[in-house]
Amino acid sequence: MRKTTKATYRIFWRHLRPYRRFFWLAIAMAVIGTLIDVATPLFYKRFFDILASGGPIGAASGALLVIILEVLGLHTISWLTSRVSFFVVIFLELRVMNDLTNTAFQYLHGHSYGFFINRFAGALVRKVNRLASAFEGVGDKLYWDLLPLVLRTTLILAILFAKNTLLGAVMAVWAAAFMAINYALTMYKLNYDIQAAESDTKTTAHLADTVTNQANIKLFTRFQEELNSFRKVTEDNFQKHWKAWKLGGTIEAVQAALTTLLEFGIFYIAIQLWTRGALTVGDFVLLQAYVLQMVWRLWDFGRIFRQLYRNLADAEEMIEILETPHEIQNRPGAPALKIRQGEVAFENVRFSYHKGRDVIRDFNLTIRSGEKVGFVGPSGAGKTTLSALLLRFFNLPNGKILIDGQNIADVTQESLRANVALVPQEPILFHRTLMENIRYGREGATDAEVMASAELAHCSEFIERLPDKYHTLVGERGIKLSGGERQRVAIARAILKSAPILVLDEATSSLDSHSEALIQDALGKLMRGKTTIVIAHRLSTIMRMDRIVVMRRGEIKEVGSHDRLIQNPQSLYKKLWELQVGGFIK
Repeated sequence: MRKTTKATYRIFWRHLRPYRRFFWLAIAMAVIGTLIDVATPLFYKRFFDILASGGPIGAASGALLVIILEVLGLHTISWLTSRVSFFVVIFLELRVMNDLTNTAFQYLHGHSYGFFINRFAGALVRKVNRLASAFEGVGDKLYWDLLPLVLRTTLILAILFAKNTLLGAVMAVWAAAFMAINYALTMYKLNYDIQAAESDTKTTAHLADTVTNQANIKLFTRFQEELNSFRKVTEDNFQKHWKAWKLGGTIEAVQAALTTLLEFGIFYIAIQLWTRGALTVGDFVLLQAYVLQMVWRLWDFGRIFRQLYRNLADAEEMIEILETPHEIQNRPGAPALKIRQGEVAFENVRFSYHKGRDVIRDFNLTIRSGEKVGFVGPSGAGKTTLSALLLRFFNLPNGKILIDGQNIADVTQESLRANVALVPQEPILFHRTLMENIRYGREGATDAEVMASAELAHCSEFIERLPDKYHTLVGERGIKLSGGERQRVAIARAILKSAPILVLDEATSSLDSHSEALIQDALGKLMRGKTTIVIAHRLSTIMRMDRIVVMRRGEIKEVGSHDRLIQNPQSLYKKLWELQVGGFIK
């Protein structure tokens, strides 16, 4: 058994264990129901033996009536156990599926920022959904199919051996051969089922990627190319499923041949035994009932295992994520970050996304409490990476970042991020109301506090024009709002959060000049008394910063105020300033 499959069963059992009383109740009902099913043909054997005995009709009819009543009683008990089993299993599966989904949600969101930027959101959602549905499939196969199959086969073989050793041996050899051949073929087919499941995921991810970028497809008139690319993906999906299904057809053909062989062989032997007086007419009825039960149950043996392993393959995609350690973890016993002044220090920081290509190189900078520092430089200079490192979205392999002397790697991630407010370059909103999106900055904020933050960020100007005002749904990722409106909502959220350390990453990049002028005042109020990092390409945004840090290729090239840097004719900042102010005109 593969390592991931063992992990799947372990995780399934861990979520089932809290409900083990219901689990054992369901097992007891299954055992009782199977015992009754196997015992019932014994009563019919007696029934037909009495019919064939040729005794007095009056005595025989009374005995036959007793047998019918006994069978009725057995069927009544079987009906009751099946009803109990049904409701208990449904409850168990729904509870465990719910718990598995919550576990997947919790663990998935514990992964690092880097984990998510390397994976499709649609594929991750599909894996979470498959985990819960896979448990239902595995539970159904084990409880409704495999458990009764094992119990029924064991009991039938025991009865047949007790009746006639030859019949029992023939049935046992056939059952062992049938299961062994089916299992071998099923395991061979498993690899194709796994490939088919992986192909399904790729198809979904490809589709999700094109849906997300549907505007780009239209803008660059690339529909035909995307359609051709998607057809290749779906054709590959078809080929993998076709191979798996062809193997499935072959397995069923083998099963049919083995079943025909059993029916001929077992009844040929039974006729020989009957001619010697070793079997009665009732024994033929018993044998026929047991052969039908064995064939009926074992016919599905291969299908049960194929479906079981297909469900396991579906689950294992998410199990691999659950078994992958979180890249960013709190150290055991890590304390919460305690902000006294809000001083931020970068000491010998070196970082790279890809081996051999440093994005940040030997970076040293101290930002004093309450100081406002702007970061500028060409694209790729590492400015946004610094903010990601400050929030500990990535582990820092070299150097350290200190806040009031506390290494951020030694404190809890939750306390760190609770004390840093970020307004990103591309704010992404929940598909919820404006009120809920702004309130995300501080849980428990009143409606009045939310509206006050929105007023400061000049959100009210567009919110009041909406039909549902603050109760307007903004669409997935905030698509119903313009880029500038989304940034104003993000600023309102930061205002409401009111963290002692503030990071503005191109916070006004999507605003027009009029809106930017309005928000500059709001940002001024937001930055008051806070240690502030402002990342901007538009230099007008950072003119009033206490210090400006000019970066290039992950290193600090210049540090100083706007007035000081602009006076240096060799300054990179001066060149960037002249380019923005008048370079395009020249």
